[in-house]
Amino acid sequence: MNVHQTFREAKRLTTAEEVFRQLKSDIISLRLTPGTKLSEVEVAKVYDVSRQPVREAFMRLGELNLLQITPQKATRVRKISLQELRNTRFLRAAVEVEVVRVACKVSVDENLALIRNNLDQQKLAVEAADTELLHELDYQFHNLICVAADCLPAFKTIAENKAHTDRVCTLELSDACGMAEVLEGHTDIFDAISARDEEAAVKATRIHLRHLDATLTKASANFPHFFEE
Repeated sequence: MNVHQTFREAKRLTTAEEVFRQLKSDIISLRLTPGTKLSEVEVAKVYDVSRQPVREAFMRLGELNLLQITPQKATRVRKISLQELRNTRFLRAAVEVEVVRVACKVSVDENLALIRNNLDQQKLAVEAADTELLHELDYQFHNLICVAADCLPAFKTIAENKAHTDRVCTLELSDACGMAEVLEGHTDIFDAISARDEEAAVKATRIHLRHLDATLTKASANFPHFFEE
């Protein structure tokens, strides 16, 4: 492979990554709702790229179970799987409970300050009713706890599983009450970690994750066409 081929390959991969990130963001934010048809040709036109990076982005989204790709049929945004949500919640709880336990033992002031700053930004996002910003800060919050616990690889597992719950979280953050509950849950977790109180941190984490159950019940009743078993 010569220099020009290497450059073209790198550019293609970068383009595929950009398309992947934007489509993933649109799916998670429900700008692309479950069941929406997607065409490689149309998406390529929107982003002014060739079909190859779009195809690669579709494949990655399919691996995350965010797209339903069926040969010779239309590609669609996958409906939210109730079974996958149950599996995800179990895995996230198992991982995050252990992460907060470790964070209580090993977190240092510098990392706690980063989490505190994140919470300050979350409060401003809630006050501004900025759901998209709060969602981004929620993602960062859980990442920062893994950093504080010196368990950053654990966040890869959390992030991979969050892909299944993020669309439900979008529904959870759709009103002021839901946003306030997320901030309250995060604050309780942080306060327990700061106090080095493992049991309180575990309890707060379990309560925080259980909020998803109530959101799921409400969302599946209000938007049944978004979900599948």
